[in-house]
Amino acid sequence: MSGNRKRVLVPSTMSSPGVALLQARDDIVTEIYSPLIGTAEFHALLPGAHGIALASTLFFAPEIAVATSLQAVGRIGVGFDSVEVPALSARGIPLLTAGIANSVSVAEEAVFLMLTLAKRGTELDRLVRQGRWHERFSYAPFDLWRKTVLVVGFGRIGTRAAARCAAFEMRVLVADPYVDAATVAAGGFTAVALDAALPEADFVTIHCPRNSETVGLFGAERLARMKPGSYLVNTARGGIVDEGALYAALVEGRLAGAGLDVFAEEPTATDNPLLTLDNVVAAPHMAGVTHEAMDRMGIATAENILSVLDGKPIRENVVNPEVL
Repeated sequence: MSGNRKRVLVPSTMSSPGVALLQARDDIVTEIYSPLIGTAEFHALLPGAHGIALASTLFFAPEIAVATSLQAVGRIGVGFDSVEVPALSARGIPLLTAGIANSVSVAEEAVFLMLTLAKRGTELDRLVRQGRWHERFSYAPFDLWRKTVLVVGFGRIGTRAAARCAAFEMRVLVADPYVDAATVAAGGFTAVALDAALPEADFVTIHCPRNSETVGLFGAERLARMKPGSYLVNTARGGIVDEGALYAALVEGRLAGAGLDVFAEEPTATDNPLLTLDNVVAAPHMAGVTHEAMDRMGIATAENILSVLDGKPIRENVVNPEVL
């Protein structure tokens, strides 16, 4: 490669506006790879790459070790559990996420799942399709109005989910040990301790990252604390909820239903017991993958990578700012 041109790898699933930003730069060589690429082939691409955009491809120590010229990693999204951050930090390489690009989309999905559960959307749809119209009064829906929702995690997505729940005139409680009560109150919501608030909430919606503190956060003991007949919604990450314990709580009738966009293993197996239950609404990790969000995430990821290569990193999007 001649001159000072820098090589950036992007997955084929990255939105065209994001790719176009990179391709418009004369000093950047953009190479597209499949997110389903094999390990050996992926490793062969990495030497000489100065930047890489990641969708679902795992990027751990072995990948980082062979990427000897790497200067920037951009996640097309906000989660980064598929990236070994300490290994990047040890090399002084920043990891940047797409910021608020898909926050609105995930917040909308959380409310959609609440509405689908409350209005019994999938069940009533089946009644019509199966000619069981006469059974409709056995599946009466209910209102979100004046129900209590507990928002777990008050970051970029949780704040927006809380605002949308408030628009339905719900009582909004917020549990986040890293956000002070005054900040929560400034949004018109009430800060609470997680375990103390669980018996009060008609809905619990999860918006915290998956990390060592949150894996198994909702296990059997915490699910047992939830209000009888309440609903759990998870659009954050699989593994935060113990799926076996959730299944037991639903089958025993302690919880009324669950809306799940994420699972411990993805794609989840078609014989996952949760998928046998009529009171579970499932989606294939699509909360943040709207048409608009994909464009926003692609653009944000391209801007993130270019900002580092240009020596002006967008600091608010950097996961490991200590490397800057």
